[in-house]
Amino acid sequence: MGKFKDLRVWNDAMELAERVYRITRESSFSKDFALRDQIRRAVVSISSNIAEGDERGSNRECIHFFNITKGSAAEVITQLNIAQRIGYVDSETLEQLENSAEKIRASLKKLIQSRTLNNN
Repeated sequence: MGKFKDLRVWNDAMELAERVYRITRESSFSKDFALRDQIRRAVVSISSNIAEGDERGSNRECIHFFNITKGSAAEVITQLNIAQRIGYVDSETLEQLENSAEKIRASLKKLIQSRTLNNN
């Protein structure tokens, strides 16, 4: 614990946040303050909760924060789908970002399983 910057999943989450910030600066998306701000908060919480969970003193607390992070990733996926449906994001961009978020969720699931095994 405590080396969250070394975690691949944290780096993947940082990259996803950067990409989401870039697309939310563009065209109509940048003017939809509610959706723009909500997706930004959700995507930032992914890497933030990974870091916080990894810094916690126990596997139990870490698992708790990683589960919260999985929820934030699902929130981002949902908001990206809304953005695509209303024309802020094209289908190709949606697919790329959704795949990135799904990869993060899968990595978190493996980390949770690993930490759960280490707890027993």
